[in-house]
Amino acid sequence: MSKKKALGRGLSALLSDSSTDDRLEVDALPQGGSSMSPSHVSASGMTEIPLDEIEVNPFQPRSHFDQESLLELAESIHVHGIIQPITVRKLSQHQYQLITGERRFQASKLAELKTIPAYIRAANDQQMLEMALIENIQRENLNAIEIALSYQRLMSECNLKQDELGERVGKNRTTVTNYLRLLKLPPDIQIAVRDNLLSMGHARAIINVENADQQLYIFKRTLAEELSVRKVEDLVRSLAMEKSASKPGRESLQNQATKEISQLQSKLSSHFGTRVVVKSDGKKGDIRIPFLSVEDLNRILDILKMYS
Repeated sequence: MSKKKALGRGLSALLSDSSTDDRLEVDALPQGGSSMSPSHVSASGMTEIPLDEIEVNPFQPRSHFDQESLLELAESIHVHGIIQPITVRKLSQHQYQLITGERRFQASKLAELKTIPAYIRAANDQQMLEMALIENIQRENLNAIEIALSYQRLMSECNLKQDELGERVGKNRTTVTNYLRLLKLPPDIQIAVRDNLLSMGHARAIINVENADQQLYIFKRTLAEELSVRKVEDLVRSLAMEKSASKPGRESLQNQATKEISQLQSKLSSHFGTRVVVKSDGKKGDIRIPFLSVEDLNRILDILKMYS
């Protein structure tokens, strides 16, 4: 089966795409490590790997781990052990790289474990990226900005369209679009969403405002007055109505231009003592001053001061 098709079947397909030999290939553990030896590797391909032989995943989408939450997980691991193994790929003898499970990996180090249960998979860099992103999106409590950035990376680095991305993460196209739109907000607002100072509902309301200055104005008012999502939506609608009222529509502008042309015709007709016709398309036009006789022409020329 081609690599491209493997990437198209989601996380479960990626995790099961390694061969049995790849999954069962492990190194003998050093003295003092886990009692599990290569001869006791489970049929699932799980084994115990020393923590100091594992390096973190460079494709990890999560940029921040809450220290208090990690300490709580470390305490749980200290008491109950690792319930769900991490997933790694083998780089060389005694050297592995995380695919999924960095939070469990970091907490295990805090719990001062020597080894950690792990599945060993065969994966290239693109598969690593897609597995890490999808696993985090589906299983971790990412904030809205982290999810949006993960979606963006999946689309750009794994060459996925929005529909394909939706299939990967189990979301419809509208949901994917709403997350991606957050990345168009000013940095200050994105940081507030990332730090849980602003909800995604607030951000979705703010992004309906086109002007960045107005977005920041609404954002600051939202924080200062602790506005609800409904209040922010009302504020956005109010600003839109004010903008519409202050900017005349196309029909109003046309009516205004017609009125000004009519007034100009009246003034010119009065000035020259004959009916003057002014025509304009808004950009160019002409002025017609009719005359009834040579004497009438001379009168008009005299008014125009064209006699030498």
